[in-house]
Amino acid sequence: MLAAGHGVIITICSANAHLPDPTAMDYSAAKAALANFCKALSKEAGPQGIRANTVSPGPVSTDLWLGQGGVAATVSAATGAKPDDVASQAAHQMVTGRFTKPGEVADLVVFVASDLAANVTGADFAIDGGLIPTWQAELPWAGIMQFDPNRMSGLPCAGRPVTCPSGLPVVARLNS
Repeated sequence: MLAAGHGVIITICSANAHLPDPTAMDYSAAKAALANFCKALSKEAGPQGIRANTVSPGPVSTDLWLGQGGVAATVSAATGAKPDDVASQAAHQMVTGRFTKPGEVADLVVFVASDLAANVTGADFAIDGGLIPTWQAELPWAGIMQFDPNRMSGLPCAGRPVTCPSGLPVVARLNS
């Protein structure tokens, strides 16, 4: 790719990179690291004409989830629930109410690799039926934060609106 001066790297990541699962901490942490690695790679390889993106599926209707020894069967064995009920419950956590089909993931990969996405790099494409929330009602920094005005005066944000790392405005109230 470097010799050719162009190329596309697409890494299959996971919704767990953004939605950590305490029952699969190692998997979630590895996928988060992979997403971050690919983002950094996009910045390193981009000037040489190489795009790097990730595709992050949520539950996909494959043997990994639905087969013998898959997630549904494993959760079933641990909880006593029927595998079909486990799968149904997982599907209902998604806005679309269903698992992603393998072909849908493949179609997204083909699009991201194509010239239709020629200026897309460093992006993560979630294909999860809406499993990953797009916002959360209660973030620790999204409420009213209280500051001591005597300690605020020297800060660069003093007297100006404050924005949290996600870009959401923070309502600040000075104690008097």
